[in-house]
Amino acid sequence: MTTTNDVHLQFAGFFRNETLRPYAWLVSKKLSEGHICLKLDDLETDMEILPEYFSNAFRAPAALAEEPMVGHNPGDRKPFILYNNNLYLHKYFNYETRILNRIQKFRESEDLVLEERSLMLGRETEFLSTLFPPPVAGSLSAAMTDWQMVAAISAVLNNFTIITGGPGTGKTTTVARILALLYKTDPDLKVALAAPTGKAAARMAESLRSASFTAAPEIAAGFQKLEPLTIHRLLKYVPDSAYFKHHQDNPLRYDVIIVDESSMIDAALFAKLLDATGDNTRLILLGDKDQLASVEAGSLFGDLCQSQTSMNVFSRERAQLINSLISEPFRQLQEEHVGTLSQNPLFQHIIELKFSRRFSGEEGIGKFSKAVISNDRITIQSFIAKPDAQVTVDPEYSQIRFEEFIREYEDYIREQDILSALRKMNTIRVLCATREGNYGVFQLNRRIEKYLEQKRLIRLNAEFYENRPVMVTSNNYTVGLYNGDTGIVRSDEKGTVKVWFEDGDGKLKSVLPGYISQAETVFAMTIHKSQGSEFKKVLVMLPPEQDVEILTRELLYTGVTRARTFVLVQGQENVILKAAERHVKRASGLGLRLNLPNG
Repeated sequence: MTTTNDVHLQFAGFFRNETLRPYAWLVSKKLSEGHICLKLDDLETDMEILPEYFSNAFRAPAALAEEPMVGHNPGDRKPFILYNNNLYLHKYFNYETRILNRIQKFRESEDLVLEERSLMLGRETEFLSTLFPPPVAGSLSAAMTDWQMVAAISAVLNNFTIITGGPGTGKTTTVARILALLYKTDPDLKVALAAPTGKAAARMAESLRSASFTAAPEIAAGFQKLEPLTIHRLLKYVPDSAYFKHHQDNPLRYDVIIVDESSMIDAALFAKLLDATGDNTRLILLGDKDQLASVEAGSLFGDLCQSQTSMNVFSRERAQLINSLISEPFRQLQEEHVGTLSQNPLFQHIIELKFSRRFSGEEGIGKFSKAVISNDRITIQSFIAKPDAQVTVDPEYSQIRFEEFIREYEDYIREQDILSALRKMNTIRVLCATREGNYGVFQLNRRIEKYLEQKRLIRLNAEFYENRPVMVTSNNYTVGLYNGDTGIVRSDEKGTVKVWFEDGDGKLKSVLPGYISQAETVFAMTIHKSQGSEFKKVLVMLPPEQDVEILTRELLYTGVTRARTFVLVQGQENVILKAAERHVKRASGLGLRLNLPNG
């Protein structure tokens, strides 16, 4: 039913032309669902959601060609752009075009320095071998292409590199070795580390600083200088606006920019990040193409990865160059990795790390998560029928299992040392698909609070009660807290109530509750909010209604892979199978335009 509260109808009402209004409604609706455009080739499906209000006025898409409010070229200043049979709001077509143009510019500018970089790598083959020692004989990775090494070499050669891979595939380890190689050749290298959230940025910096390889003092000094930033801080956000201080006319002054959790970046922010990156700056994007996309419109990381019909394919010339830097033949690129040179500017710029050192693909979390993302019903059902040491699926929502899991929250409350308590609190988490309802974040937090209160471990006598776990939900640059940071409430030695956090150096810092304007209890959190975090143990809570649209394979995969050692999934079999079946494919024109001669 359409009401005056329908924001899409209100938007369509701005346009007087009867032909345009239904399309304006559909474009607005699609944007709210995360799509960048309306695909006119798939209009039959979209017609099912169009309000009856428009049924008599609707005309075939061909009528849009004559609409004065519809442009057809990147330079047209019209509210809508019709391009490659996709209908965009001008703003989002502009974002997509800027992203495409910047990627092409990166590719063009790297051609000028490719020979110099190749020679530099040739001089460092011995150091490369030190950074990437041969795998242990007999290990699973001992007889396959070393994709970490291939990714590192590619990132040094390229101005723009995407490194994708699931949990434990070594994305951060690879970047640590890339930086070691670059710091060795230039100790004064200026490097920026960024991520969509402060939590993800800090975690990446911590992992890089503790990278397990022997480094010369000048290299170690470079790592110690690394400062994690949110993308907004990197670009220097102008408060209360949509603008940043760094942009195309005032680019960032870095030699290398590394961005983690790139799947979380929306179209607008992605375009602004690329605009602010200099032509000769190396930009390295890390992420997992199978994870949830951004909350706002766009699934840019996935679009870029999928723009190539197959990743890990190189021209024969590039493959020969890479192989000349890898001494062991079994670790080199094989014939199957050689393809015809493509006009797509991302050809040989996307590397997928395939071997997980954390999870086996034959059992446990690795096998279950792979089954979810590939919609392998038989394997999913085998886990439901027979749990293993890492994965338990509970279709009955057993209260006993639930309490066995949340009992571990008792450990941090009983721990006297605040830093130890904070670390124990962050080893487990309940992750929910939704915020509302009996199986959502709010109700789950109340259930856990009630359980702990009955155990007399907490007293719900104040908003910031003793031992309350807190997640900050907005950035506060004044006190150095960022969206996603988690802490616990404890009184100091003087009895003053404070919220305690662990900083990027592993030290405690405390903030008075009055400085935290937006925060939530975080015994349970949404799967969306958990991106960029990992826990030792995770409980994934799914609502029993299988028709909840947000229940997708990407959501379930993201929740399951937040766990390092154990995951309990409480959800009905039909809900889990339906989620694995439901694949998010956000509409955009980027993949197609990357493969066309003129975009």
